[in-house]
Amino acid sequence: MRKLILPVLILLSITGCKTTTGSKAYYYLGDTTQKQTTDNKQNIKAPTHNATLDSIITNAWQLNLAYSPELAASLGNKRTAGQLPDLSPESLSEQNKQTQQILNTLKSLDKSKLSKDEIINAKILQDQLQNQVDMYAFKDHYLPITAESGFHAYIASMATSPFNTADDYQHYLDKLAALPAYFAQQTFWLKQGLAAGITPAKVTLIGFEDSISAFIVPVEQSGYFKPFTTFPSHFTETQKNQFTQQGKIAISEKVLPVYQDFYDFMTQEYIPNARQQIAASALPDGPAFYQNRVEYYTTLPMTAEEVHQLGLTEVARIKTEMEQVITNVGYKGTFAEFLHFLRTDPQFYPKTAEELLKEAAYIAKKADAMLPKYFGKLPRTPYGIAPVPAEIAPKYTTGRYAGSDRDDQPGYYWVNTYALDKRPLYEMEALTLHEAVPGHHLQISLNKELTDLPNFRRYSYISAFGEGWGLYSEYLGLEAGFYQDPYSNFGRLTYEMWRAARLVVDTGMHAKGWSRQQAVDFMAGNTALSMHNVNTEIDRYISWPGQALSYKIGELTIKRLRAKAENTLGEKFNIREFHDAILENGSVPMPILEQMIDAYIAQKLS
Repeated sequence: MRKLILPVLILLSITGCKTTTGSKAYYYLGDTTQKQTTDNKQNIKAPTHNATLDSIITNAWQLNLAYSPELAASLGNKRTAGQLPDLSPESLSEQNKQTQQILNTLKSLDKSKLSKDEIINAKILQDQLQNQVDMYAFKDHYLPITAESGFHAYIASMATSPFNTADDYQHYLDKLAALPAYFAQQTFWLKQGLAAGITPAKVTLIGFEDSISAFIVPVEQSGYFKPFTTFPSHFTETQKNQFTQQGKIAISEKVLPVYQDFYDFMTQEYIPNARQQIAASALPDGPAFYQNRVEYYTTLPMTAEEVHQLGLTEVARIKTEMEQVITNVGYKGTFAEFLHFLRTDPQFYPKTAEELLKEAAYIAKKADAMLPKYFGKLPRTPYGIAPVPAEIAPKYTTGRYAGSDRDDQPGYYWVNTYALDKRPLYEMEALTLHEAVPGHHLQISLNKELTDLPNFRRYSYISAFGEGWGLYSEYLGLEAGFYQDPYSNFGRLTYEMWRAARLVVDTGMHAKGWSRQQAVDFMAGNTALSMHNVNTEIDRYISWPGQALSYKIGELTIKRLRAKAENTLGEKFNIREFHDAILENGSVPMPILEQMIDAYIAQKLS
């Protein structure tokens, strides 16, 4: 699954032909989809031996647009606005073939005459293309779901797009009509995964069916019907009635049946036969796959064992700080008893979803006010606060940033309001600083506003950089005067411990033979996360190998580079300039970030 952060890139992956689930048959409606995607691909040129870096970048971006109709539409190509991706075997095979050709051309390019900026572009593009080729080889397209959610939930975001014109509604109706083909393709790949033993671990799919049944509701209660509940003021009554009627028919005849069929397939065939093992190393070619993920998500040549040992060191360091906080508040019990106190005392938990959202909004507004002191450049795009969608909330993480691919839309800081007795308020400062500002919203929005960067960099996300920045932002709040309450500071430390423990449990489960219970016990014994969050997080790591390593590796790199800059520059060090230097080139791998900061230091000393 393409597990990316920017919604337009989030994950739209899959088959051709006909496949069955029990007695029900899905059919790939190839007549329209295949013609549309074929039309989109006509402008892609074959790589040449005398290609320039610019031509390679152009070809790679055009290839991305050709296979991502929603991305193309969001960037102005209205011909693709009513399409969903063609994820048939033929389409994915051809995409992989063309990606490999572009990658080979880039690798053979003479880079000796490239500028520093061009070398960075070449490195990042090569990493992106290599990852796409690697994931196809490892059959990642067999996994369009994770413990948290899947394609069936993410595709529903089409209903939240702006609806301003009659064309917007027609394009939406076209996509509703294409959903049966899209679900058929996804189901085909899930079946291939079952046959090959490439599925999420069965234990992580407990309750997964609830995220499907949430969509099986009466037509007018469906999220897919929402665009037909309000119309722009310039629409005539005739237009409103016509689109509403068409929407009811599409949802009744196309949308609801495919969700019911998918529910039946998952509950009767897929989940009962999912693999028992939790380790990525147990997958076909699993050890190589996991090492590939370690290097991809850290952007460094680290081994799983090196990551594991680093995690143990960080856990020990942070625990010492946590124990000091316990001493400072005068608590007389053990560390484990203090964690139990935090998890069970009602004073730490909101009574209503509104209370939790208001607390997040208040902290976010305080965070907005800190920005001018620490940053010279701020994004123009605002952000809002919203609850995690109800249909995915039960198995979803505690909060997340959802960026927008449009310049007329805000980003959103999602707060999980499910199970309020598992959402402690002492974590909210750290969570807000990470997901909103100065964390993901600031970094991602600035990235997209770097118009001098090629699009493949503006609309991409390097996890070690982005998540490292998010965790560093939690730490920055300490300097900015947050965490005045010792319990809030313990919440910050438990969030840092959470990311350190990830290094241990992710590598433990996927490379060192740890059981799920070992991972749960380690996480629960070292953090104040609620047991609900501990369990959902462990299942997330099982079904998304390696991603959890991004946070601590990125944060430690940024902290180390800041210490280098402070020690070398002395009185010349300026925190606003340093942060701008970190963010001014967008999302980059850790080795490139170090080169950038070294250049920044040298420039300040000259």
